[in-house]
Amino acid sequence: MLLIDQRERIDAGLRVYESAKLRFYGVEGFDVYNVSIPFRWKGKEYMFGRVERREEWARSWVRLFEKAGQDEWSLVPGSMIYQLEDPYVSLIGETLVMGGTHVRYKQGGVDTYFGYFYRGTDVDDLYYFTTGPEYMKDIRLVEMDGGRIGVFSRPRGENVRRKHGSESMIGFTVIDSLDELTADVVENAPYIDGLFGKDEWGGCNQAYYLESGNVGVIGHKCYKTVGEDGQLKQVYMNFSFVLIVARHEAVDQKIIGTRSCYPDGPAKKPMLTDCAFTSGIVMREDGKCDLYSGIGDAEVGRIAIDYPFEGHGRIVSRF
Repeated sequence: MLLIDQRERIDAGLRVYESAKLRFYGVEGFDVYNVSIPFRWKGKEYMFGRVERREEWARSWVRLFEKAGQDEWSLVPGSMIYQLEDPYVSLIGETLVMGGTHVRYKQGGVDTYFGYFYRGTDVDDLYYFTTGPEYMKDIRLVEMDGGRIGVFSRPRGENVRRKHGSESMIGFTVIDSLDELTADVVENAPYIDGLFGKDEWGGCNQAYYLESGNVGVIGHKCYKTVGEDGQLKQVYMNFSFVLIVARHEAVDQKIIGTRSCYPDGPAKKPMLTDCAFTSGIVMREDGKCDLYSGIGDAEVGRIAIDYPFEGHGRIVSRF
C-alpha cells in the first residue's frame, strides 16, 4: 500500500492542462465507462465503450460510438452488441482488432472469465477469432516493424503473489501473425520485471510502437488501502513505461494520472471512488496528448498531459 504522503506527492507532481468528462448519447439509463481509445476508421472517429447499469456488475455489453462533438459520442445504430467488458482496439496491417473480457456465470455468481478477440475490416461487423487464457484480462497487441505483433499478457493471482510479491505481472512476447495468437502463446509470454511492488497489480491498456524500435505502454497500476471512513478502497492510477524490446526491460516508469486529475463524479461502489482505469493516449496537434480513462467504474474522463514517451521517439503505430 502507498502511504498517504506518497500519494500526495504523486498528485502534486502531475501536470494536467485540460480535464473533462465524456458524454454518451443513445444509451440512456446506462453508464458508459472503461472505453477503448478513440480511433479513425474510413473517415470517421469511433470508440468502443463498456455499457452497464449503475446498480449491476459483470453484466455489461460493449457498443460502438461515433464522435458527435468535442467529448461527445453517439451510439452507432444497428452496430453489433458484444457480451464483453473493457474493450480495446489495435490495427494489425489493415485489420481492425477489438478485444475485451468475457465473463462466464454459474448459478450464484461469476464462474470465470477470458479475453475474447474479434477482427475484420468493417467496424460494424467484426468476427471472433481467438480466446486468451482463463482468468486473464488486459491482453494487448501492437503492430511492430516487419509485420511482427507484440503481445502483452497480464497473469494475476495468488501463484503470482507467492512467487513475485505483486498481485499481477505483465508479460511480453512477439508473434508473426494474428493466426499465432493463442492462449498458450499469451500464457507463456516472459514476464517484465520491476513494474509492481508488494501487493500491487496492474496491466497494459494500450501499446504504441515507437520510432526507436521500442514499445511505449499506457497502463494501470493499482493497490488497496483503507480510506478515512475505515472502508477498504481500490486505487487505480494511470501509468506509463517504455519496453526496451531487445533487453525485455521496462524503463521510464511514471504515474501520468490519478482519479483526482479528472472532474468529480460518482462511483459504482464506495470502494471505487479513487479508480481511474486507463484507456490510452491520443496525440494532439500541440504535441501534448489526450489521456482517456474510465473513472469510478461509472464514467469516462479525458485529461491533456505531456507526451509520456519523450526521449524514446515518436509513435509510429497507427493506433
